[in-house]
Amino acid sequence: MHVLLVIVGGIVQLGIFLLFGWLWSSNAAVMILAAKIFVLLWFAVVVVNMAVGVIYAGYSARDELLIMLLNFVVPGAVAALAIWNLSRG
Repeated sequence: MHVLLVIVGGIVQLGIFLLFGWLWSSNAAVMILAAKIFVLLWFAVVVVNMAVGVIYAGYSARDELLIMLLNFVVPGAVAALAIWNLSRG
């Protein structure tokens, strides 16, 4: 359940980044930049999430690495799709 909440939270956070990019300047280049910044910050968030799982929850780093990969790839793929879609038009 935690993994699903983290993935949904990442997609919602991407939407917020894209919304602020659109509000700042309704230019596709700014929205693409916002999505790229999201990917960098999202990677930092999932690394911290992994560290908390290893240090405080007692999971092994090997188990948490797979969870981290899943938590990063799904919102990252949605961000990549948004970047691709914005760069086309």
